[in-house]
Amino acid sequence: MTAHPPSPAARIAKGGKAVYGAPLGILMLEARFPRIPGDMGNASTWPFPVLYRVVRGASPEKVVLQGAAGLLPDFIEAAQDLVSLGAEAITTNCGFLALFQQELAAAARVPVATSSLMQVPWVQATLPPGKRVGIVTVCGGTLSPAHLRSAGVPLDTPVAGTEHGQEFFRVLIKAEKDDMDIALAEQDVVEAGKALVAGHPEVGAIVLECTNMPPYAAALRAAVGLPVYDIYSMITWFHAGLRPRVFGRD
Repeated sequence: MTAHPPSPAARIAKGGKAVYGAPLGILMLEARFPRIPGDMGNASTWPFPVLYRVVRGASPEKVVLQGAAGLLPDFIEAAQDLVSLGAEAITTNCGFLALFQQELAAAARVPVATSSLMQVPWVQATLPPGKRVGIVTVCGGTLSPAHLRSAGVPLDTPVAGTEHGQEFFRVLIKAEKDDMDIALAEQDVVEAGKALVAGHPEVGAIVLECTNMPPYAAALRAAVGLPVYDIYSMITWFHAGLRPRVFGRD
């Protein structure tokens, strides 16, 4: 009697999504400034695939300078659309959207990380006694207690903004032109960080609020000699939970 080899295990692919292999969805503001590598809106920044959705009418000026007034329904709709496409978690490309953290998480019904500011309590836990986290933001004048509270940030956290710089704020928020001098933008971020540390010598680490700042994080780290965290550090952590690394088995 001839023995038959065992049947191979059944391979069944499960459906239910429109897009596969990109579990992270990013809600984007509507803007035309250049998004260089390292910027959250440049897809080459990420070591994994992402899904993008532009929220029409949500300009940086409306979100950063006007408190995103009236835009919550548009962000909820966009988040739900990303989830319907296949996103298993949602983030945004503006730290000021911390204001919508609870509402977006409730509406999307998946993990949501709206703002790089959410890292502040984590980073604070790593620091020695007497040291604290400081924030560099695109606009210190409009980063309100409501933004900080929504991200779990202590209200007395030191903050420095770039609104008085030469390039960064003018291009990203005021949309005065479509091109950007990268060296001047970097200088604005570095100068804000140096001013933060000079005014608050107890700062032991910096969190960058703005999702357009990761290209300049290394320069800031070199200038102030302190750890610098940004949306890239946060979202690579966030994604690691969505797709944990599979280690080899002996």
